[in-house]
Amino acid sequence: MNDNSIMTSMKSTFENNLFSTNKTLNLHGRLVDLRTPKVMGILNVTPDSFYDGNQHSTEAAILAHAEKMVREGATFIDVGGYSTRPGAEEIPVAEELKRVLSVIKGIRRNFPETFISIDTFRSEVARAAIEEGAHLINDVSGGSLDEKMFETVASLRVPYILMHMRGTPATMTQQTNYENLLKDIIDFFHQKINMLHQLGVKDIVVDPGFGFAKTVDQNFEILNHLEHFKILGKPILAGLSRKSMIWRSLSVTPDEALNGTTSLNTIALLKGAGILRVHDVKEAMEAVTLTNKVLDHKSVSSPLTTYH
Repeated sequence: MNDNSIMTSMKSTFENNLFSTNKTLNLHGRLVDLRTPKVMGILNVTPDSFYDGNQHSTEAAILAHAEKMVREGATFIDVGGYSTRPGAEEIPVAEELKRVLSVIKGIRRNFPETFISIDTFRSEVARAAIEEGAHLINDVSGGSLDEKMFETVASLRVPYILMHMRGTPATMTQQTNYENLLKDIIDFFHQKINMLHQLGVKDIVVDPGFGFAKTVDQNFEILNHLEHFKILGKPILAGLSRKSMIWRSLSVTPDEALNGTTSLNTIALLKGAGILRVHDVKEAMEAVTLTNKVLDHKSVSSPLTTYH
């Protein structure tokens, strides 16, 4: 082997190690393999979410929607009882608990093979949800709004979705000034991941937080460079579903943003997303299937290269 071959081999090994990403999550002893991306269905049990607020206001409607998502292929159902849209009303912990715990219990009873994520930034709600049967915690604040969240995650020994956000849902739209957008967000993740590792938390998913303290242009910059987040060595979650970066860019409404969502989900998959968090499971599953067809052939030589 000549020197150039040795250097090429060393560079390849270095890059593979640098960007190697944990591809499994341990959920109560059951492993989820993210080498094939998975879909997380959104189940908001709030009256004021930006897209589906108050659509699922009865237990029967909630369970029917959960059944639809499971039937369409969702690996996870993300239950949220606190709207984080800009300007959303703050609610007491007791109200959030009332909204989510009965839903988690119902899903566990009716769909025992489905993994449940609790969408909350409050450690008290997170603990109660896990004790009721949820499997992982999805925190939009990345531990910034509840100082007890990280130690709670560590004590519960469950996977944690670490999202980037600045401020609060009420103030985040005024906090979009960054020195260097990608570097600032990756630095945030490095710091938070180090804190979690020191507490013994191993299963961490990173979510860049599309729409949270980012402008429309900043959201597209993050998506365009999503593969850079692989340097963190953690699975990447993309939460793009029907967000304003789509419907504002297309001059449509959130109700009309499904096609745009599928387009951006496909880009996210091509750039390394391991989980898609969506309102529309069927279409996301189709994007996963077709994108995998493309990626399965990326290492195959083009037929044109075999002829001379």
